[in-house]
Amino acid sequence: MNSIKEKMKSSKTIMIVDDEEDIRNTVKEILLKNGFKVNTALNADDCLKKIKTKSSTPDLILMDIMMPGTPVRDIIPKLSPLKVAYLSVVKTTEAEKEKLTKEKNVVGFIQKPFDVDDLISKIKKIMKA
Repeated sequence: MNSIKEKMKSSKTIMIVDDEEDIRNTVKEILLKNGFKVNTALNADDCLKKIKTKSSTPDLILMDIMMPGTPVRDIIPKLSPLKVAYLSVVKTTEAEKEKLTKEKNVVGFIQKPFDVDDLISKIKKIMKA
């Protein structure tokens, strides 16, 4: 019983930023089942607002690339030094990925649709880095 409480205390917080409710809810459920704490935001503006008003900041932000509101590329520098990994359904070339991940706080790129085990594996790898 003690180890369960210790595991819950040490769990990391992830913010999911996606304008599609079904994606937010699906990823949230997956992360919760894998011991993560989860916050959500509707778009990049909502993410920035929530981070500024919350007393605790997420350990990782999973962010969709294409959403209404302020372009994600304009928000990413404002989130530094928080780690950001893109969640994208848009097919991108290696050159485009390189351009998207040029900001120092962008630590990964996860293609949608994703395999659940692959998603968790990538998140755990990012969290250790």
